[in-house]
Amino acid sequence: REPYEFLMSLLVFGHRNPDTDAICSALAYAEYLRRSTRPDAVAACCGPPNQRTEFVLRRAGLQAPRLVMDVRPQVEDICRREIVTASLGDSFHDAYRRMKDGDLRAIPVVDPHRRVVGVLSVLDLMDLFFRDSGNATRARTVATSLQTMCDVLGGSYQHALEPDQRDELLVMVGAMSAEGFTARMEAYPNHRLVVVCGDRPTIQLPAIEHGVRALVITGGFKLSAGLVELAKARKVSVVLSPFDTVNTTLRLKSSQFIDPVVDTDVLTLPAKATAAEVRGAVERSTQPVFPVVGDDGVLVGLAFKSDVLNPPRPQLVLVDHNELAQAVAGADESEIVEVLDHHRLGGGLKSTQPIRFVNEPVGSTCTLVARQFRGAGLEPGPAIALCMASGIISDTLHLRSPTTTDIDRDMLAWLEPLCGEDLVAYAREFFEVGSALRSKATAEVIREDCKEFTEHGVRFSISQIEEMGFELFWERKDDLRQALEEFARRQGLDFAALLVTDVVSNGSVLLLSRESEAWEEINYPRLDRGLYELKNVVSRKKQLLPLVSQVLAGA
Repeated sequence: REPYEFLMSLLVFGHRNPDTDAICSALAYAEYLRRSTRPDAVAACCGPPNQRTEFVLRRAGLQAPRLVMDVRPQVEDICRREIVTASLGDSFHDAYRRMKDGDLRAIPVVDPHRRVVGVLSVLDLMDLFFRDSGNATRARTVATSLQTMCDVLGGSYQHALEPDQRDELLVMVGAMSAEGFTARMEAYPNHRLVVVCGDRPTIQLPAIEHGVRALVITGGFKLSAGLVELAKARKVSVVLSPFDTVNTTLRLKSSQFIDPVVDTDVLTLPAKATAAEVRGAVERSTQPVFPVVGDDGVLVGLAFKSDVLNPPRPQLVLVDHNELAQAVAGADESEIVEVLDHHRLGGGLKSTQPIRFVNEPVGSTCTLVARQFRGAGLEPGPAIALCMASGIISDTLHLRSPTTTDIDRDMLAWLEPLCGEDLVAYAREFFEVGSALRSKATAEVIREDCKEFTEHGVRFSISQIEEMGFELFWERKDDLRQALEEFARRQGLDFAALLVTDVVSNGSVLLLSRESEAWEEINYPRLDRGLYELKNVVSRKKQLLPLVSQVLAGA
């Protein structure tokens, strides 16, 4: 999976199961766009190059396009990576300060291994601060430790006893007469009391004698030496605060542990899920933020609802195809800004804005790319020139296919001196390389340059391979038929077909996974079950597809 920064470039894609023309036109057109209007253009592919294409890339000294199987943004692509977190045992003060510094209204709460245990929001914190205001005892209760109190105050100790112990403390302010304070103090358990007072020995002494948990001296004052000794004897901790009594009391309230208000029933989002996959759950949730976790449960980022519901849309240029069924996964959720193709118009492609759409009846998409270079007065380097020439040679069977036009011949003639190659000898080498029947497993053969179509309500695929003769096909015919049947069943197709073209005789054989009675009307010899001889047929788009459409129309 490529970094999301790459996905936000302009991606130039050929079709799935790409052939040489798809790969080469993507590379060449991305180069053209970089040199003309879009310096961020990047060639990509949604399938690995076949052996013949690899031969071209090696000969030209070019890297294959980046392999991207899905352009839909994953949650990890759109989440915020630089995040602040809280942990159980953190104080209100610390958690709120992190939220404020990060301009966040909620943060994830994690354990020591950064696994998510919940989410803490500002509203949760406010509930912690103001809850139970009608109950005097609960309103003055602070679940914390003396050390946390001291840290929040930025204070110091004159005496400390078990400062890290977690306690449910009751905060009292000694702001009344000594008699009234003493009477009220004795109504509460002494081991839970924290008394806040300034430089008032008449409050300090009875509090120490009562054996309170801690005495907090405000205003920067200190306890006298005699009272410190008495505090030690009565096991009373003494904390010094630099703040006045009001601000000290507020800070003591903010030293509470966040634990009681952490929402532990939270929706976390898998980092590898696409935004589309989690959109429904996020839309229904009332959570303020969504922790994003890896497969190991460890926090990797934080997503907001708007991130998931309205993720950035990748920009795509489609070359050598115009049907969404043949495009990279996620193309239907992307912004398609341009199409450059030489096939029939397919279904499903829509745009919200006008786009540049070039679709011409030539033999190769690389022909159209070469014409763009020449028309703009841009001379391609030898590598890109050979790349385009290879696409033309591949798709026109070196100008022998019936799809070949004068434009293809003209562009190949323009490219030849720029390539630094004898294209006649090069074409011979090209077709000798990479026999799919010689080098690939049966299942891989039928995926070679495989395209899916829908005609007259029938969904099917046609794969095409070029071979030097049919000898290997006859040896593997039965295995290929079985693989086609399995492929059609697994993909939910009405049938799957394999067109095997002999570049020497300029003819083909067609193998079908299933044939209906309509196939009896086909005007080509039937050699075996689901097998037809198609003399002088070498083009899937111009010869075979119209034939199949005609057969299906009469079914």
